[in-house]
Amino acid sequence: MTKANSRSADHAIEPFFLERWSPRAFTGELIPDADLKTIFEAARWAPSSFNSQPWRILYAKRESPAFAKFLGLLIEFNQSWAKNAAVLAVLVSKKTFLPLGKTESVLSHSHSLDAGAAWAYLALQASRLGYAAHGMTGFDILRAAKELRAPDDYRVEMAFALGRVGDKSILPEALRAREEPNGRNPQSEFVFEGEFPAS
Repeated sequence: MTKANSRSADHAIEPFFLERWSPRAFTGELIPDADLKTIFEAARWAPSSFNSQPWRILYAKRESPAFAKFLGLLIEFNQSWAKNAAVLAVLVSKKTFLPLGKTESVLSHSHSLDAGAAWAYLALQASRLGYAAHGMTGFDILRAAKELRAPDDYRVEMAFALGRVGDKSILPEALRAREEPNGRNPQSEFVFEGEFPAS
């Protein structure tokens, strides 16, 4: 059994899966461009259907004028803690792709799934470098699409915050008790051999 970060896996896995978690307390410390490029590079190597690589990452660094725009897209609850992140970003996926040897694009069944794989790679790489990534769906998705100029054949998937983990005392009081790695459902709840079990 693997143990790390106050978590225990039921089966042997690499500890870095347990070490990654989604804190809300960030120090506000900037992420050097070299580290940020490494984090985004990990997303580049995620698997995707037909190698279509449908993910797009739009981001703003804390010190940039665009940071206020990204922060303003979040709901008030998420703004209360994400304001201390080093980077705020929005993950978008392209709903169509051009198959090899074809001249017209077709709909992709897995564009969201593929973008999710890129997000997972990115979040794991951030953790390996000593940063944290916290994903969010609590933001104005329609406004994000408009203000970030997403083309019509793209879907806004999620927002996320990147940064160094800070002390939970900087969070609003209601969030402090939740600032710890959480557990997961056992495999028996999501892995079924052959077919869904009878209800």
